[in-house]
Amino acid sequence: MWYVGLDWADTHHDVEVLDEGGKRVGTRRFAHSHEGLHELQAFLLGIAAAPDQLACIVETTHGLLITFLLEAGFPVYPVNPKLANQLRKVAGAKTDRIDAHLLAKLGRLDLTELRRLEPDSATVQELKTLTRDQDALIQTQTRLVNQLTACLKEYYPAALQLFAKLQQRSALLFLQAYPTPESAQAASLEELTATLRTGKHTNPTGVAPKIFEELHRPQLVANEVIVRAKSRLMLSLVKQLLVVIEEIKSYDEAIRPLFLSHDDQDLWSSLPRAGKRLAPRLLAEWGEDRSRYTDAASVQALAGTAPVPFESGNYAKAHKRFACAKPLRNALHQFAWQSTRQEAWARDYYQRKRAQGKTHSMAVRCLANVWVRIIYRMWVNKTSYQTAIFEAAKQAHAPRQHAA
Repeated sequence: MWYVGLDWADTHHDVEVLDEGGKRVGTRRFAHSHEGLHELQAFLLGIAAAPDQLACIVETTHGLLITFLLEAGFPVYPVNPKLANQLRKVAGAKTDRIDAHLLAKLGRLDLTELRRLEPDSATVQELKTLTRDQDALIQTQTRLVNQLTACLKEYYPAALQLFAKLQQRSALLFLQAYPTPESAQAASLEELTATLRTGKHTNPTGVAPKIFEELHRPQLVANEVIVRAKSRLMLSLVKQLLVVIEEIKSYDEAIRPLFLSHDDQDLWSSLPRAGKRLAPRLLAEWGEDRSRYTDAASVQALAGTAPVPFESGNYAKAHKRFACAKPLRNALHQFAWQSTRQEAWARDYYQRKRAQGKTHSMAVRCLANVWVRIIYRMWVNKTSYQTAIFEAAKQAHAPRQHAA
């Protein structure tokens, strides 16, 4: 067995190969190009007779390098970058070549502790890519909404009182039609109603009179310079938001049929309030390979829902796990919080944790940890979630009360 440390970058990859005794067999830098990766393949096969005699250790799970290695048949073992950092010397020297050496050394010392990367099916790979890209768009939407809110506070605070959510289409089209307080106050009730109807507001005739009344109440007024400058910025932000919102919607339309085509879709759809957004994300991040996890605890560690102990002398305390698969953690946290809206036991559990002094995030993380155990059993058995079955199982495993 040979151990290959690959320090990847956008333009090149540094590689070092160690044998089982820790002796350096070869080290080279390869360009991140078609020719460079094929040179890497020839270099590695010049050391080992077959790809499965090599263990490639790298600090990423995706990208063209990983795709190339997997398609060429090389075993890939992804590691958290923090593991390599722990092997650096006190001086803290860091170069691409040193990182490649540390990764090869880590593979030689701890290969049994690393999990070989097994590619998901094409459906799950595409689903994971789409959901992660949509999450990036949602973060862009949040950033733009925050910028729009700050902008309106400076010259048009009344607009913030007119709609429950600025990112709804009717609110954005209203701001486009009436970019200043003066233009909004000059609009008639009929014009306001027509604008809301154009934005497909659910109740334009009922809401328009309330907006009309709110607009004509006394309000703070900025000077003409600020109004002119900030209304320009506001229109720019609105234009961007409208595009981003449409793209997020188009991703929903691409994700939904892909999710419904998967054999596990019933399982994930059965989770309370998982809905069209969280169910596909949970499937994509959890995966479909039943041999991937040894037990629920391994998923809890990967997702960061299980705490890690910290002990030093007489001090002992558990804290949040930082090294984890963050997209999986985020999906589980969002789902756990949503489940409190429907499942009484989940709501009671969350409230009990809050009563114990835990913060909202800590309580949700504890609840997510419970959900991982439930989902793992569902996933292994390929069964859907049913509240009655869970309640019966909880009752069966509850401590028995002994009669006095």
